[in-house]
Amino acid sequence: MSKIPLEIITDIFQQLPVRSLLRFRSLSKPICSLIDDPDFIKLHLNHSVTTKSNLSVILKEWDLFTVDFDTLSAAVEVKHHPLYAAGGTEVIGSVNGLVFLRHSERNLAVYNLSTREWKKCFVVEIKPPRRDWIAGYVYYGFGYDSVGDDYKVVRMAQFIREDDGGDGGDGDGVGGLDCEYDVKVYSLKNDKWKKIEDLPIRLRLLSKQFFHVLHRRGYGVFAGHALHWIVPQRRQLGMRDCVLGFDIRDDKFFEIPQPNYESKGMNFQVDIGVLEGNLCVMCNYEHVCVDVWVMREYGLKESWCKMFSVQGIRWISAFMFLRPLIYSKDGGKVLLEVNDEKLVWYDWKNKRAKVVKIRGGPSSYGSEMYAESLVRINDGDRNGWKEQQEIDEEEEEKRKAEKKRDNFLSVGFKLKL
Repeated sequence: MSKIPLEIITDIFQQLPVRSLLRFRSLSKPICSLIDDPDFIKLHLNHSVTTKSNLSVILKEWDLFTVDFDTLSAAVEVKHHPLYAAGGTEVIGSVNGLVFLRHSERNLAVYNLSTREWKKCFVVEIKPPRRDWIAGYVYYGFGYDSVGDDYKVVRMAQFIREDDGGDGGDGDGVGGLDCEYDVKVYSLKNDKWKKIEDLPIRLRLLSKQFFHVLHRRGYGVFAGHALHWIVPQRRQLGMRDCVLGFDIRDDKFFEIPQPNYESKGMNFQVDIGVLEGNLCVMCNYEHVCVDVWVMREYGLKESWCKMFSVQGIRWISAFMFLRPLIYSKDGGKVLLEVNDEKLVWYDWKNKRAKVVKIRGGPSSYGSEMYAESLVRINDGDRNGWKEQQEIDEEEEEKRKAEKKRDNFLSVGFKLKL
């Protein structure tokens, strides 16, 4: 290492996948120190994001799968996360290579898919404020506080009267005010929950029957420095959709100004997403057409820009839900999640779409972009890195053995014919 300038080694290392870097840690103490250095960890993550290398798409169903972004060809089940034995684990969000996993309200964890470091979250029980109230829907969000250098989980638990029949009084889209919320923020750094006292009145209108269960709308979208949820429209009350934000730096709620949507003579539903770090909204016109707007400068209404519109795809009868994930490396296409069942490359200039065919994946899923990273969760020694290397080598040997067996059987079958 002394014969090669550190700048050259750093430049080479920042382009490598995490798996290779984990193995290189054992080469020497100087290399280990370089890979573990916080500045290098940030450099490596930034290079992966800006060059769109070392990226994967997470497919979220009863089980979790990842698909390499460069090939988008085969799904690999994630079997080694800390909540795997329980089954039915959800990925609430992904930030800087960390994912927040939820199996139940008492079984939560933060996990680095690449290094396999993880931490179970200390759980505070959800208790109704009064005896005649019961727990309703529980909303979650996961984000990064860049000021405090801390990863945070936001949990918003709804409570409704027991005689409301479990829908919070909003089954017809009118009520919902007769409910309460308990909002707490979990700090990964401190392993503590903090109760948020100053809650906006808009929060009481957040819940609408089935709205947040469908398409995983109950999971907050992280962009800028905040988490975001859609407060669905209440036409009977003359209220349009609202984008409710929660600033995880100072724990304050606020409303995001929205673009001036086109009417097109149709009713529309607004959803939110994130496209390469920028907050975006998807304006769905009666499942026929979807306009995608991107906020280029966070918090500034004038920075909203209509990027493209999706419509008229012959083999998609209706756009029940659409979410943009990422632009292609050449910038000419965008990867879309459509109707919880397809990934589609869409060329918005030529209005052409192509389904991405993924082997071994679930038939229905939500999706999330994920960037490999070396971001630490635990202090001290790297937990699980040696075990991960052994597991990876074992799995590689199994794949080679299976391929060798398949080739042998294929040759034998041809000889018999």
